[in-house]
Amino acid sequence: MKKTCLYAIIFIVVDYISKILISKLITLNKSITIINKFLYITYVRNTGAAFSIFSNYTYVLAIISFLVIVLILYYIYKKPNLKNLEYLAYGLLLGGACGNLIDRLIYGYVIDFIDVKIFKYDFPVFNLADSFIVISFIILIILEIKKDKLVKKEKK
Repeated sequence: MKKTCLYAIIFIVVDYISKILISKLITLNKSITIINKFLYITYVRNTGAAFSIFSNYTYVLAIISFLVIVLILYYIYKKPNLKNLEYLAYGLLLGGACGNLIDRLIYGYVIDFIDVKIFKYDFPVFNLADSFIVISFIILIILEIKKDKLVKKEKK
């Protein structure tokens, strides 16, 4: 549990610093091209969740985020023998969830800035906390698939 919380704190700090820098260095709704026709830094404020769903339901989203964080902590507490990669994955998940929760509580919105365009498709703008959450799910899915393969192999 301590490893997971340490990872989470690191990811919260990295996320928070990135959002402070973006809000201080870039004008709201303005973009900076990093890689033309692919990657931009665009400072936006999101009052919703992913893809701006549930916009303007900040406090509902904050309560849901808080409950998810509590459930993750409870799950980690009840499962003390995690592998190192699981500590990292849950640290990413907690760091991402806490990072966006902090924004909602302080500002009433989440600071988003990573703007990706692929083959003329403009993805919704996101932030590092969102990336941490997605990466954590990818790691956990891969670990679960590996675990399933190992169990099936042992049964043979």
